[in-house]
Amino acid sequence: MVDGCLIAESLKVGTHLKDLRIEVREIHRFRLDNAGPGQPDTWTVIEFSVAESLVEEVAEMLSGALDQPGWYVDLRTAEETFVVFPGRVLRFPRGDGAGRAQAREIGLTFGVPEHQLDWPE
Repeated sequence: MVDGCLIAESLKVGTHLKDLRIEVREIHRFRLDNAGPGQPDTWTVIEFSVAESLVEEVAEMLSGALDQPGWYVDLRTAEETFVVFPGRVLRFPRGDGAGRAQAREIGLTFGVPEHQLDWPE
């Protein structure tokens, strides 16, 4: 299984994700002290799992649903990290500094605040 984290407020208005085939593990809502420009100060976090065989399909669906600027979804296994931006999916081995650096740079171009580019290494 691949674990992921989606912030509900990151979805474009009008988004309808159908047949996503994820297993929701936890939903929590909290107020954020350091939201980025254009981001709301209250977030709804959906922690989920998806079968490895479906992760690419789910990542592409989420990529098409993310609003801009400033949002991404991360998914991970013990071996790999997937970082999903609007219209772009990156995949790199966990512990790959170059892959992580590339994802951080791309995140910055999508307007993600640097302090939010904090997926597990």
